[in-house]
Amino acid sequence: MDEHRLTAKGRATRDRILAAAADLVLRHGVAGTGLDDVRRAAGVSGSQLTHYFHDKQTLIDDVIAWQTDTAMEREPVLDSLEAWHRWADQVVARQTARKFRGGCELGSLAGQLAETSPETRAHLADGYDRWLDRFRHDLHTMRDQGLLRPDADPESLANTLLAAMQGGVLLSQTLRRSGPLRDSLDAALAQLESFAS
Repeated sequence: MDEHRLTAKGRATRDRILAAAADLVLRHGVAGTGLDDVRRAAGVSGSQLTHYFHDKQTLIDDVIAWQTDTAMEREPVLDSLEAWHRWADQVVARQTARKFRGGCELGSLAGQLAETSPETRAHLADGYDRWLDRFRHDLHTMRDQGLLRPDADPESLANTLLAAMQGGVLLSQTLRRSGPLRDSLDAALAQLESFAS
């Protein structure tokens, strides 16, 4: 469905459905979330749900896009070493506040869905590419401003920082403690700092 054709009320209903679906999928997984669960959680009728989402696959594809947008909106500008340290602290604080349940919203979806179909994997890859683009942009800015040495590689550093966060979140989710997340982020930040001017 073309979001731009929706009325304000229609967009609000669609967003409410997506938020409910995203929350259920994070807590119960894709397999453990049915359309009736989403309908009840969003407080909509079955016809409203099918008006916006033809089937579960359409809903899940849109949840992937919604979670990506949410992650991008949450990310601050990371154009200094101090900003990267604040980002890491915020990641740890967010996971600690949720008692390490649910993991990363996009990472949880990737773990469940990356091998289900080429189309779904492409949606997930697009989400990660957008995230990496944000990191690369800010790292390029730091290098251009002289905060990082000219030999700093924004591509490699972006991969390292996002992988450290994703892997650390997964370990902390599984072990229910912050140590693995904190350690992986600290190691990635040390790599970044090794290129400081």
